[in-house]
Amino acid sequence: MKLVTKQSAQTHSSGERFIAKEYNTLDPDINIAYVEVNGRHPETGKIANTLCKELIYVAGGGGKLIINDQTIDLSEGDVILIEPNEKYHWEGQLQLVPACHPAWTFDQVASFDA
Repeated sequence: MKLVTKQSAQTHSSGERFIAKEYNTLDPDINIAYVEVNGRHPETGKIANTLCKELIYVAGGGGKLIINDQTIDLSEGDVILIEPNEKYHWEGQLQLVPACHPAWTFDQVASFDA
């Protein structure tokens, strides 16, 4: 059993448009975060995780996931699975809970121009 308290979560942000609280389980196989998207993330281009699958629960709000040139409308209660190397960006006001396997790290994220 492993417990990660709210107080020990690490906060990452790129301004007010994207705030993430990472709950590091210290387990290389899985981790989880709480993410707020306010507008567009990333601000330009797209991102992709080169290694992990991201199972994402929409905890609140609404918006869009633009992935592989497809637009997916999202609202509270939806779940989406993003596979490794799928290029995407978010738009809207979203509260997301991504669980990642293997555990997410910054060095897995690749950025792409438009």
